[in-house]
Amino acid sequence: MQLVIISGRSGSGKSVALQALEDLGFYAIDNLPATLLAPLIDELDTGSVSQRRIAVSIDARNLPKALERFPELLADLSKRIDAQVVYLTADARSLLERYAATRRRHPLTRASQMTLAEAIDSEQSYLAPIRNAADLVIDTTDQSVHELRNQIASQVAKHTSKQMTLTIESFGFKHGVPLDADTVFDARSLPNPYWVPALRGYTGRDQEVIHFLESHDEVAAMRDDIVGWLERWLPSYSKSNRSYFTVAIGCTGGQHRSVYLAERVATHFAEQFPTVRLRHREMSVQTLLNDSEPPNDSP
Repeated sequence: MQLVIISGRSGSGKSVALQALEDLGFYAIDNLPATLLAPLIDELDTGSVSQRRIAVSIDARNLPKALERFPELLADLSKRIDAQVVYLTADARSLLERYAATRRRHPLTRASQMTLAEAIDSEQSYLAPIRNAADLVIDTTDQSVHELRNQIASQVAKHTSKQMTLTIESFGFKHGVPLDADTVFDARSLPNPYWVPALRGYTGRDQEVIHFLESHDEVAAMRDDIVGWLERWLPSYSKSNRSYFTVAIGCTGGQHRSVYLAERVATHFAEQFPTVRLRHREMSVQTLLNDSEPPNDSP
């Protein structure tokens, strides 16, 4: 039996994630009290209709004591079934904009005098027990609905407990560090193609920029250092039962240096890991390098 628990900050896309799993054949339940997880599994496992793939959403509408007990409840369940926790988040500004667009009330403002901004801030600590237990954290700040659905389908629905999914992500520091990064490398010290007028309109995927970067020895040195560090430590993370690991590589704007390095690092590890996901955040492009399905380049 496979259980996927979707949680995260209100407005971060939990409903989209749950619906994506339901469309893929999961038995989906929204807003489940955490204390009913074990009884639900018992019922579905022994009932007249046995469900093998289950997705539930657990969020801030739970009672505080239930959320505090979540790590204990999860540990008990994990002894019996394949359970994974997916936590969705986004930066505060994006959440404020999303609530302003939908005009919905935040769950924590319904029974208190909190402002929307205060509710968004306090929800982070409220959900900390689930966030700390998460197998996968997804930052939806810059993701479209379609990108999130694709990520849930490719990473979560097809995941098995015997493999670690590796994500290599490029980003621009001027837009903020990805909230879901497990480790971050800074490429801003490398020669910047942006300052070459003829290269400004290209990206790190274009041959013109690739040729420029590969003409500088320090670029190759940083690429080799990143690969070397990851080769040394990724096996340790995998042995510690990590289901997902995200490597973020950043430059100033997330268009040239970080894109080039992410492409090279992801290609290197595609031969070693069963699932390698490459994402260029500022370009809204994501690709599965060694998956059975064709790669997806989201517009």
